Amino acid sequence: MDRRLCRTVKTRFLVISDTHSRAAIPSCNGPADVVIHCRDLAMGSTLDEFNAAINLLEQIDAPLKLVIAGNHDFTLDPATFQNKIREAQRLQDIDPLLIEKTYGYIGQVRELFNHVNVKGKHGIRLLDEGTHCLTLQNGASLTLYASPYTPSFGGWGFQYDPHEGHEFAIGTVDLVMTHGPPRGVLDMPVSGPRAGCEHLFERVARSKPRMHCFGHIHASWGAKLVTWRKTISKTPSHLTGIDNGQSAVIGKLSNAKASGPQPSYLTSHCSDDAIPLRYGSQTLFVNAAIEGSNDFPSHPAWIVDLDLQAAF
Repeated sequence: MDRRLCRTVKTRFLVISDTHSRAAIPSCNGPADVVIHCRDLAMGSTLDEFNAAINLLEQIDAPLKLVIAGNHDFTLDPATFQNKIREAQRLQDIDPLLIEKTYGYIGQVRELFNHVNVKGKHGIRLLDEGTHCLTLQNGASLTLYASPYTPSFGGWGFQYDPHEGHEFAIGTVDLVMTHGPPRGVLDMPVSGPRAGCEHLFERVARSKPRMHCFGHIHASWGAKLVTWRKTISKTPSHLTGIDNGQSAVIGKLSNAKASGPQPSYLTSHCSDDAIPLRYGSQTLFVNAAIEGSNDFPSHPAWIVDLDLQAAF
């Protein structure tokens, strides 16, 4: 049976990213079924920052909180962490014990997330790159692809050469969560060219998930309901793969600034909504970066209601 014809369950997602060591985020008006955190929990990747980030997640009312790493979370990337330790000792002759006290030993941050109280009691799950199949507490089935990797930017964690690309092995999934955006969708920085990844866009265009969540580019906070063209080319781009005439901007930063500080934005695209998401021909893209700027220091969180297939 085509899974798109099966019984569905309305599911509420709280989507956030780039909280950068915040002790808390504004109240998000009630519980969610799943929290999606597209990472940069930390700013400098210290143990204190990760403990604060875990405390932030524990405060959110949801049975399951899914988290990936980001470029600022370099202590979760062993190779990058080792390089930074060697560089610090070579250039500044820093005591290794001081480094360990501040940043932990290799693998210690992952141990924090694997602690029984964090993972079991509070439902916080640090996801490695790949596909994950989950049954939610509300009875829905969620299949998602997660990846922390972004194009190289100054030798931080989980990065790759943008010219060589990265193999995003995205199959048929409900949700894609990455730290960075795809090329051409909610990826414009304050200045300079688009910062999204063309290789990521290509794989998402072929998968056509219900939702793709990310952050990383703070200035492009917002959401867009994209309608895909009926025919996707061999090498799709945002210029050839998206039917912009049938797509809709759900929210953008200029509108959020005009309406003033709000804890969250709600958008719902279930079968009984005014704008239902047509699974297989549409994808909701969400840039959920919380970190803002001097004139607008905290962006709202996104609350998204979508239909998922029932687990049984």
